[in-house]
Amino acid sequence: MAETSDTRTPAQIEADIRARREVLAETLDEIGVRVHPKTIVGDAKAKVVANVDHTLGKAYVQVNRAVSEVRAQFVDEEGAPRLERVVPVALVVVGVVGLLAFGGRGRRGGRRRKR
Repeated sequence: MAETSDTRTPAQIEADIRARREVLAETLDEIGVRVHPKTIVGDAKAKVVANVDHTLGKAYVQVNRAVSEVRAQFVDEEGAPRLERVVPVALVVVGVVGLLAFGGRGRRGGRRRKR
């Protein structure tokens, strides 16, 4: 094995050791921050928030698209209602509400007896 001779002075060696200790101390501090429970929890919260924001964004787009599609069925390009589609739906809604309102009365006991 060939030996390499170190031409540094003792002061240079000590300065190198100090510099490496400082770098090592900074690295250990960074590792300490990364593995600290608060940092881990904060990172996890940030990921959850990002995922929720992404999911809500996608849901918003889908709902907006669905509303636009439904609206297009009942309103023409100029914004005027399409009566041939609005009137039948309105009649069905009125009929269902009427059935619910009047149909429920018969099931609640009908005529009351006098005592």
